[in-house]
Formats: sequence, structure tokens, C-alpha cells
Amino acid sequence: MKVVKFGGSSLADAHQIKKVCDIILSDKDRRLVVVSAPGKRSKEDTKVTDLLIALGQKYLKEGKADDELNTIISRYDEIAKGLGLSSDVADVVANDLKSRLKGDVSDGERFMDTIKAAGEDNNAKVVAAYLVSKGIDAAYINPKDAGLLLSNKYGNARVLPESYDNLKALKNRKELLVFPGFFGYSKSGDIVTFPRGGSDITGSILAAAVKADVYENFTDVDSVYAANPNIIDNPKPIPTFTYREMRELSYSGFSILHEETLEPVYRMGIPVCIKNTNNPLAPGTMIVPTRKLYNGPVVGIASDTGFCNIFVSKYMMNREIGFGRRILSILEDEGLSYEHIPSGIDNMSIVLKQKQLDEDKEKRIINRIKEELKADDVTIERNRALVMIVGEGMMRSVGILARASAALAKANVNVEIINQGSSEVSMMFGIKEEDNVTAVKALYNEFFSC
Repeated sequence: MKVVKFGGSSLADAHQIKKVCDIILSDKDRRLVVVSAPGKRSKEDTKVTDLLIALGQKYLKEGKADDELNTIISRYDEIAKGLGLSSDVADVVANDLKSRLKGDVSDGERFMDTIKAAGEDNNAKVVAAYLVSKGIDAAYINPKDAGLLLSNKYGNARVLPESYDNLKALKNRKELLVFPGFFGYSKSGDIVTFPRGGSDITGSILAAAVKADVYENFTDVDSVYAANPNIIDNPKPIPTFTYREMRELSYSGFSILHEETLEPVYRMGIPVCIKNTNNPLAPGTMIVPTRKLYNGPVVGIASDTGFCNIFVSKYMMNREIGFGRRILSILEDEGLSYEHIPSGIDNMSIVLKQKQLDEDKEKRIINRIKEELKADDVTIERNRALVMIVGEGMMRSVGILARASAALAKANVNVEIINQGSSEVSMMFGIKEEDNVTAVKALYNEFFSC
């Protein structure tokens, strides 16, 4: 049995949906299909999820959003007509959206999750209706009915353990099942969403629950590449990654999979295959527990921007018991999560996403660290990028840091932070955002151009 997930670009319009259904029907083992909301039809287009966010925000602010609502209804109506479906399908979508807008708006986050989830939910209904119209024994599955239970953290939910027992019953269904991605339900019955890109997570959860042989994730590229194609011209395609390598790369800026995708399939040892909807015969990229180390120590380079660095210095910090715990308690009190904490004997750097920090919170954190921990110096440096080199082969190779540092120095990129995990699968470099592209190019040339 295969669980197969299709992203928004694969389902952007009727033509793409027909292509997706042909792919599904070409393999009888593809029995559980996860769909995203319709994505962009062109570079200038807007994703349905973004249209829904605009709809929800305007409705919360003004109590109505007729233009935004009609734009979304028209988008689905166009898809339905392109698929040769009756107007009843478009009516179902329109009534669903109007019903969601009539919901309780007292909790803005809960209301927005209800609105955002409409993209995937209605697209699943459309895809299922099209398959049925072609004479296929297919059915739309509502996540609530299937038992996909999530924590009640709106916009950032995690799957609850009991979901797996609930969802495994899907394996016994005989129909071709179409399941909406991105959202589930809290125990209290509210719609709750994963972070953006969370349809990948839905597919992984379902694959683990039914113990699928493969989890296929269809997108718009033939393969996963060694670096961002928007930075590197014709980067090297990589046929195989390990879970650990792909997890590090996804976290560090690879947009192929959401960074939380691999946990469910990792625990079950289920391989993942990244494939191209527009070129389904291409072999794609496999993500597996282990691989042969035949293509050098570094398998991929990723980068991401929008970070800041809290630098804390205090003489004799290393002799002060509980210093690290107390500084992390301050971050916890302020609702902040961190990414890395490289440290020296008298200083530490705390790297986090800077969007978490507004001006007031930044001042408060600096003052608290100075006053409560008696720190000698506290500064916050914004607009930083993290560049990561990743590869299982790095564990057995000498001189990786020297090669990377030399390449960055030659490109005149100043490295402010270096951090390597204990697994030695990845190495992180903290730099200024303005040097991000230069750094990626320098590292790619060092490890892949020879």
C-alpha cells in the first residue's frame, strides 16, 4: 500500500487535477491520497490558502468580506467546471465557506484555523467527486471521522498518539480514499491546523498509521537537489538521502518537505519518495533510514534567513551553576523558542527566529538578563542567516570544517557562529543575511564542483 500526497502546485487547476488522478490510477497500490489546497497557477497567482487567510482576517476586522469570499468560490467553480463536474460541487464549496464564516469569532486563532482548513478540505471533496465521476470507487474522508486528533495549538498543532490507532482502520477500506491535508481536530472538536506546509505531515502520519510500504510526496521538481536551484544554476540532483540528512536540510531551509514531516515515517522505517507530478516517470529522490556513502561527505547545502542572535557575556560564567537554565527560563517566560546555543567559557549565543521579537520584548529580555543574571554584556544582532552543510559522510571525513571555512573566507564571508551537532551529520554557520547567497555558492563550489 502506498500513501501519496500532492502539493498545491500539483492541484492548482483542473488540468493539474486530471494529471494527478491519472498518476493515482496508474498504480493500484496508491489507495490513500492526501491533497493540499490549490496552489499558484502562475508566478503572479495567489495560493488558495493565502486567499483564505485574507478572507478570515478581513472578516475578523470588518464583519464581512464579500469580495474575498467570491474570489475563492470562483476559483473552485472554475476547477469544478474544468473537471466537467456539476454545479452542485461548487455549491457545496460555497456553502461550506459561508458556514465557516458564521462560526464563533471570539477566538481569532481558532476562527482562522477553521477558515484556513477550508482549502484542503474542499479540494479533497472536489478530487473525490472527479474520481467518482470517472467511475472510480473513491471517497472523501473527513479527518474528524477518521480520528485525526491534534493538540489544541492553533496554527502549530502536533498529532496526538491515539490518532495512529484511529487511523489504521483506513487500511481496511476498499475505496480509493481522498484525505485533506494540513488539519485535524482537537479533542474538543475544533479544527486545528499544522504549520504552513503541513499537508506533508498529514501524509506522513497516515503512512505510519497504515504501515504503508512507501510514502510518495509529489511536488513540482524531478528530484531533491544538493542546493537551492534559485541560488545555484543546475544543482546536482541527489537520488538518496537519509532521514537525518533530510530532516536537517528541511529545518535549514529546504522547501521540499516541511521540517516536521519525517518523524512519523522515521519511527516506522517507511521510505519516502519525492516525485514530480509533471514528470511522474522520473525516479525522484528516496529518503531512507541508511544509504551507501558514495557521493562525498556533504550531500546538501541549505540556508535560511530571518534569525537574530542574543549574545550574552559574563566573566566566570562557566563557574556559575544554573546560568544556562535561568537564561532559558527567561526565554520561556517570554514565549520564545531557540534554534542553537553555541557557547564559550564566559559567553553564549542564543540563535532564534527574529520574528518572535518585537521592540518591546527585545528591550525587556536585555534588561532581564542584565538584572536577573548580572550579565556583563547583552546584545541582540538581527538580520542573520544560517547556512548548513549536511551529510552522513561528514562523520568519517577529516577537514570538513577547514574546507568550509576556507571557502567562506575566500568569498569574503565573515562567519560569526559555528555549531556542529553531536551526530556530526550537519555543520551550521551563522552569517549576516547579506552574505547568504555568496556563502551558499562558495560552499557548493567547494563540495560539489570538483
